[in-house]
Amino acid sequence: MPAVFRPAALRPAAAVAAALGPDGPFPDVPLGRVRERRWLHYALVSRDHELGVVANIAWLGPSPEDPLRRPRCTAILLVHQRSAGWCASQFNAHTLSPPWSAFRAPNPHGAPGRFEIAAASGRVGLALDLVRSSRPCTSQCAPFADDQHLRWQSETGVLARGDLTFAGRLFPGVAAVGYHERVRGYWGWPELGGWVFGFANDPAGPVDAAPETAVVFTLIQPRDASDAACASVMLWRRGRLVRHFPRRCVTAAVRGALDRDRVQQVPELANLFGVPPMQPIPRRLVIAASMGRDEVVLDFACAGAARIVIPNETGVAPFSVHEVIGPCDVQGHLGNRAFGFRTHGIVEFAGGADAD
Repeated sequence: MPAVFRPAALRPAAAVAAALGPDGPFPDVPLGRVRERRWLHYALVSRDHELGVVANIAWLGPSPEDPLRRPRCTAILLVHQRSAGWCASQFNAHTLSPPWSAFRAPNPHGAPGRFEIAAASGRVGLALDLVRSSRPCTSQCAPFADDQHLRWQSETGVLARGDLTFAGRLFPGVAAVGYHERVRGYWGWPELGGWVFGFANDPAGPVDAAPETAVVFTLIQPRDASDAACASVMLWRRGRLVRHFPRRCVTAAVRGALDRDRVQQVPELANLFGVPPMQPIPRRLVIAASMGRDEVVLDFACAGAARIVIPNETGVAPFSVHEVIGPCDVQGHLGNRAFGFRTHGIVEFAGGADAD
């Protein structure tokens, strides 16, 4: 007897879930090992370049000593004001549950979703309506150090409107654009070595439409696997991923070093740690990618950085993530058509501390 098709509205919810898979943004499987990780990362820049936002919600596998096998969850929010620097929550920021994610299904384009995260003290926070305007890039994975690996997927052109709080001051009705990323894998900080992630969205054009041009780049530098496939530059046009430049087509160059006085250590309690000095942050970063007749160059000037000290689960050497904001210039060619724009972007540098 032939199968009878039933509309989705008439099918059991469990059957629909089984057919479509988990509603995301991660597989519906509990974290099993202590260094198994999942992250949701958000980065936004206001259209007037006055404010910047970085938020991260992370889950880490349970401790072997925990009989209930409960994963550990942390959330941190950083807000940057151009004239005042960075202000951050501790790692216990309050969030809506489940948090908004472009990778959660169903999440149609043009439909706003609420995203809220704030410090327990209320000193820094945001309450934004986020809207998808683009499509995600392909998922990428870098294996290194025996069974360790890092998998990530980005979506640019995330449109935001709502209220931000910086150092207790409310900024209502902020319009911003940025990107969202999901990360999962299994690794230790020393083996990971370091990474550089960044993005830039063309701020021109309608505030309710996908950016005319957007760029995201990734560069992972594992300590013991220099040949890992771990670099790429991705180019979007009007919400569509049009070019994915692989590692062999990507080069990076740095010049100078950012003055350490322009780097803030956050959150505030981290200043109580006796950690060695950080590795230098470049004053200028240039990422270039070319493949055939297509090319893109991102020239980023580092204006100010926030250093987040990360606990090392396998040793005492500290590991730091640096959120860096500043102006950037993007130029390129797609076929016979040239494009270019100037904006502010956010770059994330990560690596071990310098003990010298």
